[in-house]
Amino acid sequence: MAEVESLPGDCVRVTVRMARPWRFRAGQHAYLYLPSIGLWTSHPFSVAWSEEEEPLPSTLSPSPSPPSGDPEKGALASSSSILPMSRQDISALTSKNAKTAVSFLIRRRTGFTEKLFTKASLSATGKFSARCFLEGPYGGENLSSYGTVMLWAAGIGITHQIPHIRDIVSKFSEGSTATRRLTLIWIIQSPEHLEWIRPWMTSILSLPRRREVLKILLFVTRPRSTKEIHSPSSSVQMYPGKPNVQALVDQEMGESVGAACVSVCGTGGLADDVRRAVRNRQEGWNVDFREESFSW
Repeated sequence: MAEVESLPGDCVRVTVRMARPWRFRAGQHAYLYLPSIGLWTSHPFSVAWSEEEEPLPSTLSPSPSPPSGDPEKGALASSSSILPMSRQDISALTSKNAKTAVSFLIRRRTGFTEKLFTKASLSATGKFSARCFLEGPYGGENLSSYGTVMLWAAGIGITHQIPHIRDIVSKFSEGSTATRRLTLIWIIQSPEHLEWIRPWMTSILSLPRRREVLKILLFVTRPRSTKEIHSPSSSVQMYPGKPNVQALVDQEMGESVGAACVSVCGTGGLADDVRRAVRNRQEGWNVDFREESFSW
């Protein structure tokens, strides 16, 4: 079964609780079947999150508020959803009923995605459950061999980058990755789009030693007012407008540790800008460029 929940910014979060355990790797995608919405048509989506969890109660209870002493969690990680379990919680599970929950973020477009969003938004609770089938997973990539990783995302393209962030930060805390610098640049139209990833960002911001490796830069292109733009700390910063792509790439190059990887998932325009910026510096920088096609 799948739970489909409407989110601000014409988006839905689809969480599928699998009948069997599923080993998830960053960069994977799967084909989603929802017969009640699209008959037997399938649609490919990047897997944004996967977690082992105990059976959920019949009603969802509010999550505890983040500690008042951490402004980053207050800005990025507060949510009324049930929070994903930590790595320690997962390893402590002994119940045979524990299942894998696989989550997708789907932006409203036309056809299947339009029907999906409309049904969720018109329901009394803003969510509904439906029978679902998954085909996959396919793909996957490992970025932990790079000393420097720079992740770019525009809008819903964050679904491709969030698993990489969790994977690298988790491995950094365990001492099992070569990465020493991890930077996320996420370009969104409105601060309400932060709601898409709040429960998952809570889990990431709670990981040990994440401040030592992770830096997040948020660019809001259509803020309603300047009051919406505030940076909770030096490692999580928010700016109005669009980023200067070449300047940020040059800064990363100057502070790079070891071989670097620059990955982009977003609009065609952003991919072109990042690719051009990396190409301009490739003669003096040991860098790989990776692009994941995605619509805004």
